[in-house]
Amino acid sequence: MKKIFSILILSLIGFSGFAQPNAQQDTETNSFYPTSEIAIIPEPVLLKRLEGKFTLTNNFTIEVPANPELNTAIVFLKERLTIPTGYYAHIERKTATHADIRLLLNTQYNPEIGKEGYQLSVHKNQIIIKANVPAGLFYGIQTLIQLFPKEIESKSLSNLKNWSIPAVEITDYPKVEWRGLMFDVARHWFTKEEVMRFIDDMVRYKYNILHFHLTDDEGWRVEIKGLPRLTEVGAWRVKKEGEFGAMIPPGPNEPRNYGGFYTQEDIKEIVKYAADRFVNVMPEVDVPGHSLAAIAAYPELSCTPEAVNYKVRSGERIMDWSRGAPPTALVDNTLCPANEKVYEFLDTVITQIAALFPFEYIHMGGDEAPHNFWQNNPQIKALMAKEGLKTMPDVQGYFTRRVEKIVESKGKKYMGWDEILEGNISSSTAIMNWRTLNFAIEATKNKHEVVLSPTAYAYLDYMQADPITEPRVYASLRLSKSYEFDPIPPGVDPKYIKGGQGNLWTEQVYNMRQVQYMLWPRAFAISESLWTPKENKDWKHFFAKTEEHFKRLDLNETKYAPSVYDPIFEVKRTADKQLSVKLSTEIEGLDIYYSFDNSFPDRFYPKYTEPLVPPVDATVLKVITYRGKDPIGRMLNMPISELQKRAPNR
Repeated sequence: MKKIFSILILSLIGFSGFAQPNAQQDTETNSFYPTSEIAIIPEPVLLKRLEGKFTLTNNFTIEVPANPELNTAIVFLKERLTIPTGYYAHIERKTATHADIRLLLNTQYNPEIGKEGYQLSVHKNQIIIKANVPAGLFYGIQTLIQLFPKEIESKSLSNLKNWSIPAVEITDYPKVEWRGLMFDVARHWFTKEEVMRFIDDMVRYKYNILHFHLTDDEGWRVEIKGLPRLTEVGAWRVKKEGEFGAMIPPGPNEPRNYGGFYTQEDIKEIVKYAADRFVNVMPEVDVPGHSLAAIAAYPELSCTPEAVNYKVRSGERIMDWSRGAPPTALVDNTLCPANEKVYEFLDTVITQIAALFPFEYIHMGGDEAPHNFWQNNPQIKALMAKEGLKTMPDVQGYFTRRVEKIVESKGKKYMGWDEILEGNISSSTAIMNWRTLNFAIEATKNKHEVVLSPTAYAYLDYMQADPITEPRVYASLRLSKSYEFDPIPPGVDPKYIKGGQGNLWTEQVYNMRQVQYMLWPRAFAISESLWTPKENKDWKHFFAKTEEHFKRLDLNETKYAPSVYDPIFEVKRTADKQLSVKLSTEIEGLDIYYSFDNSFPDRFYPKYTEPLVPPVDATVLKVITYRGKDPIGRMLNMPISELQKRAPNR
């Protein structure tokens, strides 16, 4: 996890209130249509509402191109249109102008929509989706499904009888080519089937890159032939549940049976599953830091003799961040830049990773590598003298350039976190910018390709509301802030921007339901930021659509966070040093009710209208939000002791 600037980010992440609309603007005709009728995420480039509706009948025909790349898309479309409706779909693999739904590949390339765009026409008697390539048809299908009533998401037969959708003309294509989500499977283990479900969920919102974080201090998750201890030892640790980074160190006899890994056959299945859904999978092997699992398996990869006693991390504290970044390591979790065995090891790993993952990039980490164990190491000192290295960042730069050559020798492109910019790297190396925008600007000035995944907008492991609502991590990131994400921000050279992504680190994410809770709805916001033209983005419209998609997720049995409805607490002290608690909401149109007497407030309790001063003997402030007569937020219990901690002393 990227921890630097966490305190700064806490202060930077803001919020604002917006009215909730009940209509969306037609981008061509300047008219409005009900959001409950058309709620497409991400918002299309051009949408024109036509008169009338198309109604699906109980025996319909789909014309599909004779292209094997579309087989999965066709199965998806058929299942969505038949399981909840109970209707029969006939698939026609030749020209069928009479078909109810026609999927057509253009015979002449349409430059307006490019490689991933599509044109969707819904008329009273027929639906036509056109695209230049199969990926475009796949994304057009995702939009079509979103036009149907929410019950189309049901996993069993629905009681709905009328399967009508509005007549529209849509022309759509992505803003950027790289639209990614990072899934950290190293901190906690997720099965092959769960990774496939992750892919299924992300493509519904037109993501096309899965950044697969496979190695870290807590686990090595990919089989490497010839290095069996990576998975025999490195994939397993003591099972711990609690606050990550503050857990009691495991005892010597506690079983190390929590974890797992993907065989090479598993990886091939995942890669194919993703490719069938037009997703590229980028592997990440994080080095030289974040390498404790590898070192526990092969201690000779470390500069530190005590590494022979190291174990895979189980959640205990191993870093001191009190002085900022790079951290001070309590155990040496770095590969040794002065050890030739390290480069032989990495050549073996990268050779096999390159063969398993067809994607052009391999991500090699490079972030948060502590240097304190290197500083007085005789091997490192000898390396510095030999190579003319002056500083510890120079040493890491030497390591990076060596690994860069290994990656390139396998026919792949090297990508790393933005710390590697300090190492005099080749301009052919791509940068993933997670810290401040200055690093993205620097990278584009030096002609590096850049993918933006900034903590301030795109770190999906961050808390979504007040820290009392979720496992406490480094900062909070509200939905409205994620929606401000701009993958081509001012100051960067857009020629070198590939796109952006959201990152889901999983230190505090133990299972797939929590994965979903952390992704949605913030991944909606990032999706729209990566796909939709900036001028088409509108927070009020977006949130109205989000509420419609909450209903779809309910029917699809996908978990999501309702945090956007929670009150926001702002605490200060008055001139006489009393607490003053200001409450607000991320969206407008909500009322807040509260109690100090330990009872559970509803709309018949006092309504918040001005800052509150807690009674002298109160121990808890309980709050809940309503929309009209209906409770919509969660009941939050805020200890007065917590408010006291947050209030600055005057």
